[in-house]
Amino acid sequence: MRVLKILILLLLVATIVVFGGFHYWQKQLDAPIALDETTVYEVPPGAAFTQVVHDLESRGIIEAAWPYRILARVAPKATQGIRAGEFEIEPGMNGRQLIAHLSSDQVVTYRLTVPEGWTFKQMRRLLDQAPKLEHRTSEMSDEEIMTALGHEGTHPEGQFFPDTYRYHKGVADLELLQRAFDRMQQTLNTVWNERDDDLPIDSPYQALILASLIERETGVPAERKEIAGVFTRRLEKGMRLQTDPTVIYGMGDSYVGNITRADLQRQTAYNTYVIEGLPPTPIAMPGRGALEAAVHPADGDTLYFVAKGDGSHQFSRTLQEHNAAVRRYILNRD
Repeated sequence: MRVLKILILLLLVATIVVFGGFHYWQKQLDAPIALDETTVYEVPPGAAFTQVVHDLESRGIIEAAWPYRILARVAPKATQGIRAGEFEIEPGMNGRQLIAHLSSDQVVTYRLTVPEGWTFKQMRRLLDQAPKLEHRTSEMSDEEIMTALGHEGTHPEGQFFPDTYRYHKGVADLELLQRAFDRMQQTLNTVWNERDDDLPIDSPYQALILASLIERETGVPAERKEIAGVFTRRLEKGMRLQTDPTVIYGMGDSYVGNITRADLQRQTAYNTYVIEGLPPTPIAMPGRGALEAAVHPADGDTLYFVAKGDGSHQFSRTLQEHNAAVRRYILNRD
């Protein structure tokens, strides 16, 4: 009888110890992590769960690693989802929430904004300066980039959609370029399939070229279709487009901020004061508004426009009206 009592007592003590230990373990997992402010924590690629919790312990983010090692044994599924990347850890999280967060897809993301009207050269410079990207293209030529994207022989200008792109640490610049390229092709094809009848352009690529001229000519959205109308009527009549942005693009690095009369007469592949029709490639990255304007030009009879100095333009039907507008807005003469 005495032995039985001792066994019962030992069992009771063991039960209390196990229950107390389990309760203490649970309490450790439910305890708030030791952070006073939001912190970005990075899980390295290929890091094991035990490696991560030991690192969290060494940084003082969690009090001890042992509760998490036990968790990995008793509930392996709860600890096998740790993923690589940067995570924002918030004060007040407990251990369970921390592990769940490090297993989620809520990695820290960054924004890269490519403005409408930028050139591919400007986009490349932006990518080279973007933080946290894997920079694979810095030493590549434009031709090598297009080959890497699977489009060998394609001229890159205008082929990438201007927008804001999100990425996380370690994403390659080529991946962002691929996303922007695919977005432009999808948008261009959609817009082309909805085009007006009887346009003087024969392909989506010509629409892309025309849209790039529209994009560079005006920053006023309401003017895009009217400028498209002028260009469309000029193409139909066989008139040269005579648009300054093509002169600037053709000048390349020699452009220093102003255009001279000699520049307007300079023979380049892009100078629409001397060439017939459209330039051979786009001169910038047009947004959707410019693409839609290119295939839905405004009706009318205007053939000329001149910048008014406030971002908008004065449109004219005749050369006489246009010259008067030039005197007023460019030469400052009434």
